[in-house]
Amino acid sequence: MNDNYIYIITALLPLSALMVVLQVNPYNALVVQGILGAVAALVFAVLGAADVALTQALMGTFLAVTLYAIAVRSSLVLRLGVIADGEDHFQPLMEELRRIFRKHYMRIEVITYINSKELHKALVDKEIHATCDQGDETGEQSQPYHTVTRIQRIYEIIKAEISSPLTTISYVNLPK
Repeated sequence: MNDNYIYIITALLPLSALMVVLQVNPYNALVVQGILGAVAALVFAVLGAADVALTQALMGTFLAVTLYAIAVRSSLVLRLGVIADGEDHFQPLMEELRRIFRKHYMRIEVITYINSKELHKALVDKEIHATCDQGDETGEQSQPYHTVTRIQRIYEIIKAEISSPLTTISYVNLPK
């Protein structure tokens, strides 16, 4: 009996595992992870371990990919706090920030607050990752907004990639 197909299917395991490791986009990695689980289930089925194949198909493919998708979706969010009345005024800045974070497969969730005191309290209490507020009231028009973040990596991303002169960016190191 010619069992060459078993070798071909088995060779797909390390190939798909390598593809998972090399993915940059987490959503593409999820798809390849699903393929890896399906190939593993197929290998187990071909080798006669139907119970292991069924477990791999259900747990290793379906459930794991579903839970990973939920985790990726919820972890790639930048919670940006703004003052409720100022949300519509900084749309050009928001478009710039969305463009920057889209490259890193992140989305921005805008959370509104009633005043600057509540906005700062939310940042200190770690309810949000960053704030965007109108600049100081000294009349400086060149940079009408000031963005503050408590996450070093977010600060580095914005600082390196922002091309808009609409905001200044600063990092605040909050105690843990």
